[in-house]
Amino acid sequence: MVRVKICGITNLKDAMFCCAHGADAIGFVFYKNSPRYISAHDAKGIIKELPPFISVVGLFVNEDAAKVRRVYDECGLNVLQFHGDEESSYVNGFNCKKIKAFRVKESIDVDELNRYDVDAYLFDSAAPGLYGGSGTSFGWDVIKQHRFARPVILAGGLDTDNIVAAVSMLKPYAVDVSSGVEQEKGIKDFYKVKKFIIRAKHGRDESKTK
Repeated sequence: MVRVKICGITNLKDAMFCCAHGADAIGFVFYKNSPRYISAHDAKGIIKELPPFISVVGLFVNEDAAKVRRVYDECGLNVLQFHGDEESSYVNGFNCKKIKAFRVKESIDVDELNRYDVDAYLFDSAAPGLYGGSGTSFGWDVIKQHRFARPVILAGGLDTDNIVAAVSMLKPYAVDVSSGVEQEKGIKDFYKVKKFIIRAKHGRDESKTK
């Protein structure tokens, strides 16, 4: 069964709802230029209230390594997600669970991916000037053309309407959604969250689970 990460969490109410309705992981954006940015102090307050067995992911974009390590320790993160232009030498220097995001255009350079010693590859849309959260998708066929050395996490424009097709076509290890389950930037829509998780994991609407 595909795993689901709900990213861009900014408040405890949203975090608890996602956890209660089947999210395997929740993500916090520590990138100040993002409308979903959260401080380490606020994220720590949310994380300490979370139930067990939920993975907590911290998203960083071209951040100073010392600051990443400080936030990782302060908040008690489980996984680091590097979503910028980080070189492999930088990413490989972190001794913990980590994900590297790659913005997909017309093709994927597998040799470049293999330089990163990470636990999963995340494929996102290549939107000009943005590091994720664009709400746009990319041509999924480009992923089917390759075999990857690490598990694949699919992101980029996923929502309640296309998630079943995405999972059926690519069978990714996990899916990552943020804007596709929001009512406004940084605030989740509970109806969309619940529907997205059920459709991702079961390939059907919640009305068919009763």
